[in-house]
Amino acid sequence: MNYKINSEEIVHDDYFQIKKAEVTYDTFKNNETSATRFAFERGDSVAVLLFEKDTDSFLLTRQFRYPITKHNQGWIIEIPAGSLEENEKPEDCVIREVEEELGYGIHKVTHIHTFYTSPGGSTERMFLFYAETETSEKITEGGGNYEEQEDIQLVKISKADLKNQLSNIQDAKTIIAFQWYLLNDS
Repeated sequence: MNYKINSEEIVHDDYFQIKKAEVTYDTFKNNETSATRFAFERGDSVAVLLFEKDTDSFLLTRQFRYPITKHNQGWIIEIPAGSLEENEKPEDCVIREVEEELGYGIHKVTHIHTFYTSPGGSTERMFLFYAETETSEKITEGGGNYEEQEDIQLVKISKADLKNQLSNIQDAKTIIAFQWYLLNDS
């Protein structure tokens, strides 16, 4: 099956970009169709399921997220995550984000999966990792990047309480990471 981008323009360019495109693509009925489509250019990102071995706990963040205020919420619990900078390796980005957000130094990360966060509207790919740490590897206060007005609180969920807490998690990448863990924990 083939597709063609006939034209593409940036219709919004601020912190993120929104692109508008005229596209033509093959259909499953052996025809061709044309349509106008929009893409939220978010950039790629990373996230990590971080396990603190000596406390037998997962380390998560709680922070304000403006988009969820649409549903009368503001703060959400999620695994540490962040945006890839230009030419940055996902492994380096996840190490940087854990230190910024939670204050922990991590050295070895395991790639779990790469997936699209919302392929109907966003170009973003998420590189999902798993890493382990210990309380002795807490090297800074954490709390987020001050220049980006981040205000992040550390949240610990014990391994023993994970299944009970999973129903309270509303963030997709965090649900995916925990489901991966539950399927692979031996």
